Amino acid sequence: MSLFRRKSTDLVEESVTSVTTDEASNAARSRGYTPSKKELGVVTPKRPTAGRRPGAPTKALTKEEAREQRRIARAEASAEFRRAGGPRDRGPERLLARNVVDSRRTVGTWFFGGALIVLVGSNAAMPPIVRLISNILWGALAIGVVIDSILISNKIKKLVRERFPKSTERMGSLYLYAIMRSITFRRMRAPEPQVNIGDKI
Repeated sequence: MSLFRRKSTDLVEESVTSVTTDEASNAARSRGYTPSKKELGVVTPKRPTAGRRPGAPTKALTKEEAREQRRIARAEASAEFRRAGGPRDRGPERLLARNVVDSRRTVGTWFFGGALIVLVGSNAAMPPIVRLISNILWGALAIGVVIDSILISNKIKKLVRERFPKSTERMGSLYLYAIMRSITFRRMRAPEPQVNIGDKI
């Protein structure tokens, strides 16, 4: 009977050899383990550069090209300022003041032209009658600008109180803004006029 019995060491060796290498490695892993794409033989595709184009090498500008670009940039900035103005032109009250000035003919537009005539006519080399006329013209222009400025300021004050009763705009600053615009030639005003002469504001 002892010839047909197996030894205990033979049973141990048989159980050990029945376990393959893969099974041993799987047993060592936890149940929640997820194999990587590399282990599964899947190649991760490269991420495309969305919306990107290969940058072309920039060419150095010549002096003439750089000068032309600066000129174009200045022209565009000037056109934008002419159309929309600057920070001091922002706000509905400022727009109202501009429309009040632009809707009428102002004495101030003749002020600088008259000042040039007065400057020439007041020369000591001119006859006394010419100097007298120049001085009278200068006085008339000055009085006309003052009266026109008062009328513009009163109209702005009335309209601002009617349309913007809660406005925090300083009226003195608004008056000065309108007066300075009124003595500027219409074609040189910025922002450019949005109303025609004679339009009702």
